[in-house]
Amino acid sequence: MLIKERMSKNPITIRPDVPVTEAQSVMKREKIHHLPVLDRSNALAGIVTEKDLLYASPSPATTLSVYEMTSLLAKLTVDKVMTHKVITVTEEVPIEEAARIMADNDIGGLPVVRGKTVVGIITESDLFRVFIELFGARTKGVRVSMSISNKKGELAAITKAIAEAGGNIIALGTANGEDPTSGLCTIKVEGVGKDAIVSALKSLVQKFEDIREV
Repeated sequence: MLIKERMSKNPITIRPDVPVTEAQSVMKREKIHHLPVLDRSNALAGIVTEKDLLYASPSPATTLSVYEMTSLLAKLTVDKVMTHKVITVTEEVPIEEAARIMADNDIGGLPVVRGKTVVGIITESDLFRVFIELFGARTKGVRVSMSISNKKGELAAITKAIAEAGGNIIALGTANGEDPTSGLCTIKVEGVGKDAIVSALKSLVQKFEDIREV
């Protein structure tokens, strides 16, 4: 799965000289949390987030009057609060690489560029939706989480056993186990009950961590 398949295309953008108050209004109206900032040649100049705008707003403990606060914010422009050095990705980058970049840099969104042109944006919300799809969260079935041996052919044996028991795998994911010799595998299956799955897999897994119908 590539970024181009899950990004928001033609994102809403803003200019650097726009007042912070206007940027806040755009985010609220469009229900978004990130705005790529484009210069006069439509090249990416920065990105401003909801958090940036929040930090730019006066504290509730301020002694300024409402009029003074409004006047101050009206003079404050996006270029004063935006991030200038923007981390970007291209459309052909795998979706998991976007997630890694966000996690490693503690950011919630990445402008997607084609050359110097911003063609999309990928955000945490997009990744959450992908996560829901990958784990079949909207499809009913039996969810099995289990510790398995970290050796060749283990997953093949498990999927074969499920198929032979009459089950259809909706989703499958793996993660690191407690040590290098084991792994954690989560599978969601339809077409077969919990007891049948346990019977089919009990000789193949180290331990059933959790099993439930969802």
